[in-house]
Amino acid sequence: MRSISRVADVSINTVSKLLVDAGKFCADLHDREVRNVTSKRVQCDEIWSFVGAKAKNVASMKQPVEGAGDVWTWTALDSDSKLIISWLVGGRDGEYALAFMDDVKDRLANRVQLTTDGHRAYLNAVEEAFGVDIDYAMLVKQYGEPEGKKTSPERRYSPAVCTGATKTRIEGNPDPVHVSTSHIERANLTMRMANRRFTRLTNAFSKKFENHVHMVAIYTVWYNFIKMHKTLKMTPAMAAGVSKTLWSMEDLCEKMDAVAPKAGKRGPYRKRAIAAE
Repeated sequence: MRSISRVADVSINTVSKLLVDAGKFCADLHDREVRNVTSKRVQCDEIWSFVGAKAKNVASMKQPVEGAGDVWTWTALDSDSKLIISWLVGGRDGEYALAFMDDVKDRLANRVQLTTDGHRAYLNAVEEAFGVDIDYAMLVKQYGEPEGKKTSPERRYSPAVCTGATKTRIEGNPDPVHVSTSHIERANLTMRMANRRFTRLTNAFSKKFENHVHMVAIYTVWYNFIKMHKTLKMTPAMAAGVSKTLWSMEDLCEKMDAVAPKAGKRGPYRKRAIAAE
């Protein structure tokens, strides 16, 4: 943000306000446009980040901020169109899981096959949101250290090796062939790589919870409506039938400007200050 303020020769407060306005606009746009989605298979997952400080360091923060600590971004992805159907930023408990699943249910137009990881909060949330109108399965992966390699400090930041996976039917009649979380995990990797706030071992993490939410809102609209998917040869929104045209960043800015409040005239205090100078 500071580098952009220097390049554009504007105050960093101006950049911050613009991102806040863009975040609110994109959140409303997603809520309005991504509705009545026709899907066959939906995958859900959570991606970790933090605000202000990691959970273990919150107590020792010099300048505590509200919402500091670990933050989870819940995402639901249509496997065919790669559309992010729903997202939610917050904790990882059952309350957030239920709110997330209720939102997913409201945005779908038909019965789908749902796959999640083994997070137990999904069990009650899916049942409460969908009842029996769902084909639901859990995919639980087992991880371990590579065979023949000793644990060393260099392995600290290396990913664990998947040693197996268990597919469990929870509700309905899910097709075992399509019980997978690969698409949502790859989409979350794209989110982490495209956003400095999600980068591990960095000082670019979000300093305020609200700004983290605004960033996710902006990213979701960019991913759904603007970013071309190389395999689909179109955006996820076009593939899902949510949008008929390819959007650009200029289109998004024009839509923001169209609903932005018009700047008013300078007040008398400003006029007197100019006269005094």
